[in-house]
Amino acid sequence: MKPVKKRAETEKAGVGEAGVGEAGVGEAGVGEAEVREAEVREAEVREAEVREAEVRETGVSGAGRVPFTPRLVVPGGRDGRRMLVIAVIDKIGTGLWAGASTLYFIYVAHLSVGQIGTLLGVSGVLGIAGPPLAGRLADRFPVTRVLVVAQLVRGAALAALLTTHEFLPLVLFSALGALPDRASSVLTKLFAARVAGPQRVRYQAIQRTAVNIGWAVGGAGAAAVLTVGTATAYETLLLANVGSYAVIAVLTLRCAEPAAPGRVVAEQGAPVAQTGKGPTPWRDRRYLAFTTTEVWLFLDDSVLQVGFPLWIVHATDAPVGLVPLILVLNSVLVIVLQVPLSRYGETPAAARRLLLPIGVAFLAGGAALAASAGGGPWFATGAILVAAVAFTLAEILHSLSSWELSVALAPGDAQGAYLGVHGLAQSAQRSLGPLVVGAAVGVGALAWPVLGATLVATCLIQHRLVRPQDPEPAPLAEDLARPEQRQNVTENAANNAETHTPSPHGLS
Repeated sequence: MKPVKKRAETEKAGVGEAGVGEAGVGEAGVGEAEVREAEVREAEVREAEVREAEVRETGVSGAGRVPFTPRLVVPGGRDGRRMLVIAVIDKIGTGLWAGASTLYFIYVAHLSVGQIGTLLGVSGVLGIAGPPLAGRLADRFPVTRVLVVAQLVRGAALAALLTTHEFLPLVLFSALGALPDRASSVLTKLFAARVAGPQRVRYQAIQRTAVNIGWAVGGAGAAAVLTVGTATAYETLLLANVGSYAVIAVLTLRCAEPAAPGRVVAEQGAPVAQTGKGPTPWRDRRYLAFTTTEVWLFLDDSVLQVGFPLWIVHATDAPVGLVPLILVLNSVLVIVLQVPLSRYGETPAAARRLLLPIGVAFLAGGAALAASAGGGPWFATGAILVAAVAFTLAEILHSLSSWELSVALAPGDAQGAYLGVHGLAQSAQRSLGPLVVGAAVGVGALAWPVLGATLVATCLIQHRLVRPQDPEPAPLAEDLARPEQRQNVTENAANNAETHTPSPHGLS
């Protein structure tokens, strides 16, 4: 009887162990769920800590409402403030030279009007290559070092103008200076996007305000010096701009390199392994289409700089003295409104919503310009001032929208290349814009509402282009319950993480 009893006890124990095994499987399933829940809770805690740190540093609340005083705090810490000073010094120097450059070529180098047009045209064409080249270099090398090189080359090319009065060398030096000049704007934007992080829109608003102040200071200084009207006065302004490049190069060297999403830095002695080719903007049809629409939306620059002066002189009874006042009004409005309005473009969704009021402002500005041709001096002056306010408002809002969307649509591991391609929009507009605006002035009053309507249509097209992408459907719970399905999901997620770095806000 004992053997039978022992065998029964053994079988009973086996059944018990099997039950325990089944219970263990159940406990394992529960354990996996608990681990996942713990990971989610930990991620939420980390995100909350990051938001609290941002609030402490910048005064920005989670709802996006920013009190006026904290909004004056410059994002990015010491390096953000230092780059802001660099931008102001840069624009003071540029303002000194911009107002005197054409006069220098006329009165000092003794070039003809046709030669000056050729010089500026060749420089503009070569400058188009600057933004994409700078973006590619910034993805491979520290952006601060690339920016220093660009600043020094700008200074050297400008200083070389003093060595000759011959036409061809002047064209060569001007063209060589245009390449790093266009590149510097993209590199500065890339540095700001990296150092300011989620507060990049506010940083850009503060920077544009400071830059306009720098332009005004430089322009006022140039006007004072040009009252002398001698060759020495023109050369002094040129050398002052060269000196500004040297100063900002030294200041840039003191800036720490901001964290770059796409550039992998190996620890000492550790090899860096990169698998596959990263994303490229030249194969991203959505980003290329977005950049193409940007060319047209940047036309406000040519309208204000070229269109208003030509229209006031040739088509209205407004006084000619209104021309410089339009530029002053533009600068004042940017200084006053840029930072307060930045709160309306701090996320990709908010930036996308701005495209509708941008279109309305363009249309209103075009209608006001057309109306200015049909009245006396007072009516024409009033209509032109309304148009200037409308186009300036469109400029301010578009700068916010363009800045945020160009960064948000760019994958983190190719941010420099993408922003370089986006920089082509402004370069192309500088070449195309004066031709379009000049044609509008030649056609007459009807051209301005038509131009405004095309800008509205472009805003609507871009509004559709940048809409959020539909996320991939999540696997069903019963599918995830199968081990092989869970393994496939895990492998797919790992492959996606290796081949693509998502852009913020899910807009990649």
